[in-house]
Amino acid sequence: MSHLILVRHGQSEWNLQKRFTGWVDVDLTDKGKLEACKAGELIKDLKIEISFYYSSYQKRALETLKLILNTIRVKDDNIIKAWQLNERHYGELTGLNKNEMKNKFGEEKIFKLRRSWDFPPEPLNKNSPYHPLNIETYNDIPRDRIPDAESLKDTYDRVVKFYSENIKNNLNKNVLVAAHGNSIRALCKYLFDLDNKIISKLEIPTGNPLLITLDNNTVKEAKYLDSSRAKDLLKF
Repeated sequence: MSHLILVRHGQSEWNLQKRFTGWVDVDLTDKGKLEACKAGELIKDLKIEISFYYSSYQKRALETLKLILNTIRVKDDNIIKAWQLNERHYGELTGLNKNEMKNKFGEEKIFKLRRSWDFPPEPLNKNSPYHPLNIETYNDIPRDRIPDAESLKDTYDRVVKFYSENIKNNLNKNVLVAAHGNSIRALCKYLFDLDNKIISKLEIPTGNPLLITLDNNTVKEAKYLDSSRAKDLLKF
């Protein structure tokens, strides 16, 4: 048996402001940092050795992972960063307030843009300061791999490809991944074999580790370590 632990980053500044964040590189709030430290305590209580640590390129996930590792007294110099674990790119919605958009376009359309399987927003203008082409964090990503907008399916394709080619091979040991709401939803869709309609209902809480127990890469059990903030996994 081995374990895969998935952690959505702690609350970010734009989570607090209810803005579509996507690939914009924003910091954690003080609450988000506390959530990350709490996640570390919960993982520490498992008393298991974690051999591999993955994060997206985005600092809210990277800082969450570093705070977790500090809490469990593990050096953070072996973190593997992968842009493929980044949040979904929200296209022209990036930076906009979610509540304002609901009032303007209606809750049904915004839900479709946020949660549908293969319906991307309109692309973000490449001249926008929020476009990843103009964000220093992503300077070493090939420009032709940087999206203007993504559906959940687009996010799924890059996340699962990276998981299958990199993380999966290390699951004879315990692995920790710090990522984002949609990149973790994509992994859950793959690992739990959720269909395209059900995945729209899956909520991923911030800073609450999801412990997945595997046997020969087959999921045997999945549970959130903080049961008071757990969300329905729809299958387990």
